Amino acid sequence: MSLFGLILREIVHRKLNFILTLLAVATAVCLFVSFVTTGRASQRETVRLMRDMGLNLRVIPKGTEMNLFFERGFSDRTMPEDYAWKLATHEGVSSNHITAVLIGKIEWRAKSAILMGITPEIFPPGKEKPVIVEPVERGTLYVGYQLAGDLQIEVGAQVELEGRSFTVAGCGPETGTDEDITVQCHIGDAQEILGLPGRINEIKAIDCLCKASEEETLTHLRAELAAVLPEAEVIQLGAIAKARREQRVMVRDYFLDLILPSVVVVCALWIGLLALNNVRERRREIGIMRALGYGGGSVASLFLGKAVLTGIAGAAIGFGAGTGLALRFGPDIFKVTAKSIEADYALLVWSLACAPLLAALAAFVPAMMAVSHDPVDSLRQE
Repeated sequence: MSLFGLILREIVHRKLNFILTLLAVATAVCLFVSFVTTGRASQRETVRLMRDMGLNLRVIPKGTEMNLFFERGFSDRTMPEDYAWKLATHEGVSSNHITAVLIGKIEWRAKSAILMGITPEIFPPGKEKPVIVEPVERGTLYVGYQLAGDLQIEVGAQVELEGRSFTVAGCGPETGTDEDITVQCHIGDAQEILGLPGRINEIKAIDCLCKASEEETLTHLRAELAAVLPEAEVIQLGAIAKARREQRVMVRDYFLDLILPSVVVVCALWIGLLALNNVRERRREIGIMRALGYGGGSVASLFLGKAVLTGIAGAAIGFGAGTGLALRFGPDIFKVTAKSIEADYALLVWSLACAPLLAALAAFVPAMMAVSHDPVDSLRQE
């Protein structure tokens, strides 16, 4: 009888052992597929949520009076608007979501306000991402919560600001910060109102995610900026940068360094113990096979072949179950990125390649024990 036939007979004869081994492989693959699928969604969700914390780099003109900068919230100096494009297009730049702004204080209907002109986000070549800062069209305003309430301004209203007519495109939510008295407009409108054509006083951006410390990251950013814009300097909002970095790294390491290895080790031990029990139950059969002339390679192939076959079947079942779990529960957990959760058939290929190998490795020691048994001793004990 062929090796494959012997394996099938063994499976039929010892259904419980086969089912338990199949369950171990399927469980490992199921958890692997569901964790990886939802883990990617978790990383995307974390990136999105951390990104929405805001821009954490502030590039300001060199020579800014820092006491005044922190008191007023913006620099008293200006720099050319094209610095933002220069920074974005510099090869090897490690920041993204670059936005140029011009900020100044104004009086509007006897109320103190902060005028902020912003450009659309500028991305380094090949690094386009979903925008954080929504672009503002020429001739439109976004009015902060407190200011809109004090001046009784509603969305869609036509208002006058510094002798110019604008349409109110939106009123911001209450933030408890100076954004509540900020008027956002297009950079061109702000430059005209403040009499500073082609000038900005800040570039906002997000730094790259890296595992270096905050000090090392900031040193790198400042060295990079000095090479691109020697007339500017960078300030990093450390709390936002640290929270974003630690959260993203934690999520990634949690799945890759803790969950997945634990699943693989536990299921491999499970498979190995089942294979060991199978060897003990079949000592008499193994002794008969060896006495009939079957070599050690044939006996080992019987156990390893069964492990490989079980691995293939378990991979297919586990992939289906894991994908089903991810599609069923993932959207309820990761609501922001729910639509991006989908079956990843590359994981099926990996499962079909790795699960049989895992099962064979787990069954290797029991298979070698079966080969090493003296058939005479096995038959004598029976």
